[in-house]
Formats: sequence, structure tokens, C-alpha cells
Amino acid sequence: MATFALIHGAGDVGWYWHLVEAELRARGHDTIAPDLPCDDDKAGLLEYTDTVVEAVGDRRGLVVVGQSLGAFVAPLVCQRMPAELLVLVAPMIPAPGESPVDFWSNTAWPGSSGDDELFYQDVPPTLADEARRRGKDQSETRLGEPSPLRAWPDVPTRVVLCRDDRLLPPDFVRRVARERLAAVPDEIDGGHTPALSHPLDLATLLDRYTKG
Repeated sequence: MATFALIHGAGDVGWYWHLVEAELRARGHDTIAPDLPCDDDKAGLLEYTDTVVEAVGDRRGLVVVGQSLGAFVAPLVCQRMPAELLVLVAPMIPAPGESPVDFWSNTAWPGSSGDDELFYQDVPPTLADEARRRGKDQSETRLGEPSPLRAWPDVPTRVVLCRDDRLLPPDFVRRVARERLAAVPDEIDGGHTPALSHPLDLATLLDRYTKG
């Protein structure tokens, strides 16, 4: 069975993954979903990576999963420790040396729909309210710094797009995945936060990856 290191996106916490964790653990996997120091002005991508590496410890059979901004952290974790698989979910797919701030212009991001519910558009209201309560204020102080990623890690990589995502639309993710990773994404239903809106679908896909 695998150990899943689950990396949340901007302004979020590890709780975001709790429904997916329950599904994966029911299938016999181990999971770690640390809170990144994303509200700390002194913390950048290296500190985010340190947090994940420390949480994983000496566990093996590692599958690293990064959602949204967490996709900037996930390949850095794979450079620091042995990983069997890297999975990017509703991702900002980074280029080596790119800052999160520059991602938007470098990829010709089409912009959002202007909907206020970009993150929780299809999440049950009670669950969405809890997510907002637990969320953090994302510090942008160091998001303009170049990523320390120098080359994509030599780890099999899968991309998962969400068909209803209004922040990172499907056509956009398909194009960036093709241009940056020569990858064709797998697709699931849901908006930008599928771990809350479609946890069973996401967990089933992640479990399937471990079985080759």
C-alpha cells in the first residue's frame, strides 16, 4: 500500500483532504496532509517543502499529490525524497525556475469567470462554510520568488483536471499539461476543490494509480 503526501493549495490547510484521506485509509493506504505555513510572510516554497518532508519522515512507498498552488510544492518534495508517483490535481503546473506570481502571465491564463465561488462552487454549503472558517490568509510576500525547481523530477507524473473548474478551466489545464509535461490529463467531475466536492471520485482515481 502507498503513503500519500497530500499538499493543499493557497490559503488552505491539511483539513481540505480529510474526506479523501478517509477513503484512502479505508483502502489500506497511509496519508499525511500537513498544514503549510502559507500565512507566514517569512515562508516560501522551500519552507512549504520542508513542512511536507518533515511530515513524511521515513515513510516509504510515497505518492506526492499537489492541488492548485500545491503543484508548485509537490515536485520539490520529489526532489528531496524518494517518490513512486507525482500527481497534480487542478494544478498550477510550474516550469523550472518560475515563480507562482509569474505562472499566470507565462501560461496566458484566460482569467476566471468572475464568479465569487471559484473554490467552493459545487461543495455542499455546510462543508464550504467549514472550509472558509479553517482557511488561512495566503501570504504573497514570497510568491514572486523563482522556484528552486531546476528540472522536473524523474518521477512518473499524472495530471488530474476537473471538468467544472472555473479557476483553471479544462482547456487551459490540457494545454499547459501538454506544453510543460507532454501529458494528457485524467478527468473527473467537479470544480476547483474536488477533495471536498467529489472525494470518492478523487480517492478512487488516486487508489487506481497505485495499482498501475
